[in-house]
Amino acid sequence: MIDLPLPPGMPGAGTQGPTIVGLDVGGSKTRVALSVAGRLSTCTVGSANVASVGPAEVAAALDEVVAWLGHYGRTTAEDATVVCAGAAGVDSPETMLRLRSHLSQRFPRARIHVVHDSRLILAACGLDAGTVVISGTGAVAWGRRPDGHEARAGGWGYLLGDEGSGYGIVRAAVRHALREVDTGRDPGRLTVALMEACARKHPWELLDLFYAQPERHYWAGLSAAVLDLAGQDDPVSLDIVAGGARVLADLALTVTSRLGTAGPIVLAGGLMRHVPDYAGRVSALLAQAGQHQVRVLQSDPVLGAVRLADELAHAPSPLH
Repeated sequence: MIDLPLPPGMPGAGTQGPTIVGLDVGGSKTRVALSVAGRLSTCTVGSANVASVGPAEVAAALDEVVAWLGHYGRTTAEDATVVCAGAAGVDSPETMLRLRSHLSQRFPRARIHVVHDSRLILAACGLDAGTVVISGTGAVAWGRRPDGHEARAGGWGYLLGDEGSGYGIVRAAVRHALREVDTGRDPGRLTVALMEACARKHPWELLDLFYAQPERHYWAGLSAAVLDLAGQDDPVSLDIVAGGARVLADLALTVTSRLGTAGPIVLAGGLMRHVPDYAGRVSALLAQAGQHQVRVLQSDPVLGAVRLADELAHAPSPLH
């Protein structure tokens, strides 16, 4: 738990302001921020993502948020003025309403706003318009024009897409390992690295494991093995990583084309923030396409939820 003054320029810094709860709801964890009396407190709880975990897990995570507010945040859920949740996977009105329902039960007096997690990124950068590319467990691009018009590309989940994400990179590596089996080749460096990471002795065991262990966060967590080998100039790994970067750049360009804008473009998500070479590849491809206003997100995305919540708090009427 972190308790500190709101960063300069953040809504409510140095003021009493509304009592705001911001949530960045990912597939494996939920980042929480409480803004009250000019102070910011943050914590991390389990995933409350209605698209990737069951109702019991969502309820448990949000109940943990409520308990944290009372114990560490020194406030209660009923004190919350506004709750803004940005969530991965809320791609339909139904999923938004499901998360909103869970939040309404726990924050009965608050105005509640649920958005796709990509919206938090621009807000965390203090931007009102631009394009966001997220590459972590999944991958998506989203953008907004100054007039409020929005567009998105990708983000269709691990069954239909997510190329360029941690999961997509490892899925491509497993496919390569199975092609080696099909063609009778000895396991290459990448296949050996995957087997070691999964504690498997034979390449064909990766097939059984992939179906027996469908949890995408498990496989996304193995992307470091592929990225490390790419950094060592392993040709197969380099090809996979280069392909992922091309997909991400294409997602960004699809959004900027639809919006008719030239940036800025913000790269976010675990792979963009923590693997400079991968983010650099995406940036280089965007520069080749004429997009030079590219930056990597440095701040915590949950701060974007605080900013959006503050805007909602000062809106003339509630948003539903």
